[in-house]
Amino acid sequence: MKKEVKRSIVKVQPLGDRVLVRPVDASDEKSPAGIFIPDTAQKEKPEQGKVVAVGAGKRGDDGELVPLSVKVGDTVMFSKYGYDEVKIGDEEYFIVSESNILAVIK
Repeated sequence: MKKEVKRSIVKVQPLGDRVLVRPVDASDEKSPAGIFIPDTAQKEKPEQGKVVAVGAGKRGDDGELVPLSVKVGDTVMFSKYGYDEVKIGDEEYFIVSESNILAVIK
């Protein structure tokens, strides 16, 4: 039986070059062989997540707005200690600066 996941619509707009990320749910974790990894086996917080909101971008030296290279819906990998944890409603999110995003996972 498939577990139904309740997802709320987030009404938070990050500022500047910040990105609001929903961490990868531990129940979604699989090994390369396709085996699901239980919560108890995962000791560290996830370093991956799905982008749920993005800021407008950062101002360059010339004053022009430089848009972010990630968009809502992207799955990203970010620096282990490069985020702030926030709780919105019942869910935990991370606010990550674009400079701390290491890669977009395709």
